[in-house]
Amino acid sequence: MKVAVTGGAGYIGALTVEELLDAGHEVRVLDVLLHDQEPVAAALAELGVDLIRGDVRDPQARAAALEGADAVVHLAAIVGDPACAVDPALSNEVNVEGSRSVASDARAAGVRRLVFASTCSNYGRMADPTVPISETGELQPVSLYAEQKVAIEREILGSPANGLVATCLRFATVYGVARRMRFDLTVNEFTRDLWAARPLEVFGETFWRPYVHVRDAARAIALVLASPEEKVAAAVFNAGHSDENYRKLDLVELITGRLGRGEVSYVKRSEDPRDYKVSFEKIRAELGFEPLHRVPDGIDEIVRALEAGSFGDPFDARFSNT
Repeated sequence: MKVAVTGGAGYIGALTVEELLDAGHEVRVLDVLLHDQEPVAAALAELGVDLIRGDVRDPQARAAALEGADAVVHLAAIVGDPACAVDPALSNEVNVEGSRSVASDARAAGVRRLVFASTCSNYGRMADPTVPISETGELQPVSLYAEQKVAIEREILGSPANGLVATCLRFATVYGVARRMRFDLTVNEFTRDLWAARPLEVFGETFWRPYVHVRDAARAIALVLASPEEKVAAAVFNAGHSDENYRKLDLVELITGRLGRGEVSYVKRSEDPRDYKVSFEKIRAELGFEPLHRVPDGIDEIVRALEAGSFGDPFDARFSNT
């Protein structure tokens, strides 16, 4: 297929492009390169990707990206609660209006498949987080980012298909080394800080969250596009693995155990009340998705990359969405 990937030079996006190329697809990327990803863009161009430097809010850029496309993977977003909080108006323009326009334009252009990147943060704070929640569970977003994702999910799945096969993937919190690295994600941040012998302050240490390696997130997207339309049409899948639910306390123990050191303190804060354990049995049973990586593997991978100096200064602002 000819696949357009919005946000294709991002943390998940660049690896998604690799997966799609490996599967034999032709890939076009639309990315505004918000986080100085020129090296990523150059690497993608070397792989034969048609790269459009443009904003998902720009009708002309969207039209160029979607021209002749059989499928669109929509990853472009202001990603994460802190990033959305910095400029709520901008996040609404990109995450809501931009996503709405991508879906609408895709239908109008005759695009056949749409994969929308959503989040397990949609589940918010569960009454009993020890019982894993499935895709049919109640959505209780407690952040602007999750509210925006819920709103677009409902619009995409509630609109007349008009020939567009749409699928929503609710990703677990992502971790691991990628072309466009992020150190503002829990596993990555904790590992970096403890490796650098910086004191780590942790809040909500007993709250549950699911995690998925960034390469497995990319594999899930490619799998949806490779699956029969009848299995993924108007469908929602949690993307991750059921044994990858951890508390922050568990992550700290894993990281300090591997490093053999770490100064950690636990503090009380109320900014982030999310507490949820997620079931990923549907994507395993219906699409055969099995992640290849686990959090301990990701920690070791990040430590090796840090030891090798792969990131230069891992505290550089370009590694954070804020």
